[in-house]
Amino acid sequence: MSFSDMPVDVGPVYEGERIRGNQMYVELGGPKIDKKFELVRVNQKVEDGKVTIHGPDLKDMEQGSRYPIGIFVEVAGKELEEDLEAVFERRIHEFCNFVNGIMHLNQRYTNWMRVSIQAFEKGLNSFEMLGTILIRLFKAELPIIEKAQVTFYTDAKMIEEPHAMAMNIYNARDERARGLHDEDVDMFYGCVLCQSFAPTHACCITPDRTSLCGSINWFDARAAAKVDPKGPLFEVPPGECYNKEAGEFEGINEMIKKRSLGEIERIYLYSGMEYPHTSCGCFEAIDFYIPEIDGHGIIDRNHDGPAINGLPFSAMANQTGGGKQMAGFNGISIQYIGSPKYQQYDGGQATIVWMGKALKDRVAEFLPADLVDKIATEEDVQEINGLQAWLEEKKHPIIETDGYKAAVGGEEEEEEEYEGEGAMVPMGTQSFMIPGAGGAGGFKIILKNCKIHAESVIIKKIDSKPKRK
Repeated sequence: MSFSDMPVDVGPVYEGERIRGNQMYVELGGPKIDKKFELVRVNQKVEDGKVTIHGPDLKDMEQGSRYPIGIFVEVAGKELEEDLEAVFERRIHEFCNFVNGIMHLNQRYTNWMRVSIQAFEKGLNSFEMLGTILIRLFKAELPIIEKAQVTFYTDAKMIEEPHAMAMNIYNARDERARGLHDEDVDMFYGCVLCQSFAPTHACCITPDRTSLCGSINWFDARAAAKVDPKGPLFEVPPGECYNKEAGEFEGINEMIKKRSLGEIERIYLYSGMEYPHTSCGCFEAIDFYIPEIDGHGIIDRNHDGPAINGLPFSAMANQTGGGKQMAGFNGISIQYIGSPKYQQYDGGQATIVWMGKALKDRVAEFLPADLVDKIATEEDVQEINGLQAWLEEKKHPIIETDGYKAAVGGEEEEEEEYEGEGAMVPMGTQSFMIPGAGGAGGFKIILKNCKIHAESVIIKKIDSKPKRK
């Protein structure tokens, strides 16, 4: 396989390349574009090597502009089956990042690409070149694929119909996976497709935990591992279950220790607070802890504006991703929210107190019916200070928990101390008053999206209420 006819280099060495705003010739998809997608389908009637463009080509786009992007790859081969489509689809992310001058993030209906000014000036000025590169890589890296063709959609009107088709296919895949649970199988799977961006991250894929990107469920992973046992998706025998409630398995611990080169040693599959799953950068949503309530909020990539803690998705994603094991900030797939195993070690779905409205509408049917109306959205509550009253008015089940009562100061507790070496404490939005001259006036400092590292942390409860005499 050669790319000598291409104006830019192509190879895995360019994975992880970042293209900043001032380096960008054009942006495709991403959070500011409504419709975008990437889809792979098996079609035995493809015309091998064909590349079609519906909408403006790269050379017709204005520098610094944004456009929709739909990438539709059709593949043929006598051994291909439908279960492999989502697995092939995820390789679009990898193969686009092989191209020097192209940055690709996310997947499915959240895909986001940038083409650099330097690559465009070198001659990468047509999607036909990118389509040809994708076809060659699919056939070379996945010999089971014998033929391939690629269609690009960059026009806002032309993308509507294929986008609707793609969404229907994604939903059908997700529906199939919902009936299977972790205890029903004897094999889990791992995925390291995101390690170019998150070196210590490896996805643990089980029936109850779809990959964080949302694009590979247990069926997809099984098919991929069968076809390419030495590829980026592989079998992980669960081994002994150390903690059923937390979802700690011998095989998962061994896998993450090996794949993270010893950086991560334990994972609780069903917790966002204790030994949480590592996060890549392509996760669909973030489960974040709200210490003021002792509850959890969820924000997805498409949410417009800040979450209840005052932080937008992008700010939380910066500290959540990169392969870190971050207690209180956990990258998740949207499919996982509806799982009965969802953060069950932390209290499960009953701990969800806030969600973005669009996300809540999307997953409502998979949550307990008596909980849905008790979860606040940005339309109900805009600030942390108003959340407590709203939850109590709606009689959210969290208000009966000891954690909630302690968080809001509703009950007396004995003073407790916690001391841990190298601890990282998840915190809400914190504010401090700095007095002016003579202690009057002054100004407020608000810390958002902050990380506090310390060799030793001591936490003491301070009762702000006066003691009765």
